[in-house]
Amino acid sequence: MQLGKASWMTEELLIVRDSVQKFIAAEIEPHYEAWEQQGIVPRELWNKLGEQGFLAPDMPEQYGGAGGTYEHLAMVIAEFARHGYATIAGSMIGVHSGIVNHYILNNGSEAQKQRYLPAMASGEMVSALAMTEPGAGSDLQGINMTAKRDGNGYVINGAKTFTSNGQHCDMVVVAAKTDTTVAGSKGTSLIIVDKDAAGFSRGRNLDKIGLHSADTSELFFDDVRVDGDALLGPEHCGFAVLMNELPRERLTLAIGSLGALEGALQWTIDYIQERQVFGQPLAKFQNSRFKIAEMMTEARALRAFVDECTLLLSAHQLDTATASMAKLKSSELQGEIIDGCLQLFGGYGYMREFPIGRAFVDARVQRIYGGTSEVMKEIIARDILGR
Repeated sequence: MQLGKASWMTEELLIVRDSVQKFIAAEIEPHYEAWEQQGIVPRELWNKLGEQGFLAPDMPEQYGGAGGTYEHLAMVIAEFARHGYATIAGSMIGVHSGIVNHYILNNGSEAQKQRYLPAMASGEMVSALAMTEPGAGSDLQGINMTAKRDGNGYVINGAKTFTSNGQHCDMVVVAAKTDTTVAGSKGTSLIIVDKDAAGFSRGRNLDKIGLHSADTSELFFDDVRVDGDALLGPEHCGFAVLMNELPRERLTLAIGSLGALEGALQWTIDYIQERQVFGQPLAKFQNSRFKIAEMMTEARALRAFVDECTLLLSAHQLDTATASMAKLKSSELQGEIIDGCLQLFGGYGYMREFPIGRAFVDARVQRIYGGTSEVMKEIIARDILGR
C-alpha cells in the first residue's frame, strides 16, 4: 500500500518529486541536524532552493517562476515534509512561496511584481509575513501596529512576533492599522517594508520547543517611513486581502501536515518490521499490527480529502470553511499519528538521532499557526450555523 500517492500525480510531478529527493540527499540530509543545533539554516540555502526552482514552482514565467500549477508547489512542500524537514517545508517554502508570493502576485502593482517576484523566485530575496503581535495572535482584528499617512507615504510603528524568516528576510509584508478611527478588521492595510528601511530592526531569533532550525523572530518598527507605493492592495482593505488568500494558506499547511504524517508512518512501518522483541519482529504483535492498520486508514482518508481540496483550489473553487476543515483535520491527525508512531519506536523514539522524535516536536505548532484548531472550528461552525 503506497503512502503519499496523490490522485493528481502526473509524470511531470514525479520528475519534480525526484528532483526534491536528490536535493535532499545532497544538500539537506548531511547538514540538517547541525542547523537544528545552530537554531537557523544558512542564508545560502535560500539561493540553492531558488536555483532548483523550488521557491516559485507555481509562479508565472514572466516573474521568474516555473509556470507550474499549485500541484507543483504542493509536491515540493509535501516531499520536504515527508522526509522530516518541517523547517524547509513550512517556515521557509510554505510562507515564502505559498503565501507571500501569492499576496504580491494577486494583489500587487505591476511594479511590485517586477521588483519582488523574480528575486523571490531565485532566492536573492527572502520574504516574511508579519501578522502576529504580542497581544494579537490568531485574531488579526486585534492588531495594534499603526501606519499613519505622511505625505505620499506612511510612518509605521509597532512590533510583531513569531515571524517566520524574520532574521533572513529582505522584505516583510506587515499588517497595520491605517485608520485607527474604526474598530475590528476595518482600517487594516498590508504594507511592504524593505530590510534597509530606517527604524526597522530585528529582535532575537526565538527559541522554540520544535522547528529548532526555523528562523522565527521578533520585528520592531520605530517610525519606519515607506512611500505610498509600498501599499499592497487597496488601502484599508488588508483584511479582505488576507481572507481571500486564506484557502491557499490553510491548504498549504494541511499538505505539510499530511506529508509529515505519511513520512512518519513509513519510518514506523520499516522500523517495526526490523525491530526484534521477545524473539520476533514488532510487526508480528497484534498491537503493532492493529495500530498501523488504524493509522494507515486515517491517513488514507485524509489523503482523499486533501487531494479533493487541492483540485478545488486549482479550479478556484476552494472556500475558506473547507480549507479550514482540511487544516483542522490534518494538523490534529498529524499530532495523533506521530504520537502513535513514536510509541511504537519505544525508547528509541525519544532519542534525537531518530527522526520520529524531531517530527513529534515539530508537529505541535501545526495546530497553532495559520489559525489555531479552535479558530478553525469557529470558522467552520459559522459557515454551517451562522454567527
